[in-house]
Amino acid sequence: MVHFVGAGPGAPDLLTLRGAALLEQAGCIIYAGSLVNPALLARAKDGCAIYNSAEMTLEQVLEAVQKAEAAGVDTVRLHTGDPCVYGAVKEQMDALDALGILWDDTPGVSSFCGAAAALGAEYTLPGVSQSVIITRLAGRTPVPQRERLAALAAHRASMVIFLSAGMLEQVQAQLLAGGYPPETPAALVYKATWPEEKLVRCTVADLAARGAAAGIRKTALVLVGDFLGRGGYERSKLYDPAFTTGYREGRA
Repeated sequence: MVHFVGAGPGAPDLLTLRGAALLEQAGCIIYAGSLVNPALLARAKDGCAIYNSAEMTLEQVLEAVQKAEAAGVDTVRLHTGDPCVYGAVKEQMDALDALGILWDDTPGVSSFCGAAAALGAEYTLPGVSQSVIITRLAGRTPVPQRERLAALAAHRASMVIFLSAGMLEQVQAQLLAGGYPPETPAALVYKATWPEEKLVRCTVADLAARGAAAGIRKTALVLVGDFLGRGGYERSKLYDPAFTTGYREGRA
């Protein structure tokens, strides 16, 4: 059986308890070596076959899985963050289905959650934004025309931009073209939760310049929106003493 496991954003102790148990029991681990913290491999048991998928094609990954299946051992397919976000897992799951190999999926802490934690931010502030757009700039991997960054920027919602830190000038240009005012707060979070984590707070207007000055070219998220500002949000109804919920009666 294959267990897809979200490794979390980087810090080894942000792996889930279920993910840790699966890693410790696996006879084969195939990990995304370009992004997964190698410290997690310390959980592998003696004799476990370990593969770095950064050096492999899909076909080679499947060959390694089939070898593990023939040996009667489980495989952990260890992905960065949570596999559901830019994890390229659907094609693997479909291929396993075609081969008749069982699989399951253990979610992990996404880097966009780690980035918010590092900044002490909340994406969904009442009166500011109640939506989060997770996207990327078109590069070697295109995006649908309707999902161009400028088109999404028109919503001026909270935004998290993956896989685009090496194209900050284009990111900035499209955010401005789409409608974010130049003074809109923004941030770059490099390697969220890793020891080398780096935070750069800026605005949309100086995003590219600040990123270049910090030497950030990859492995960073771009966060954009007024949720990064200081104040300006409304108090939540959930904890408002005048608001009635299913658990308590509001009082004037």
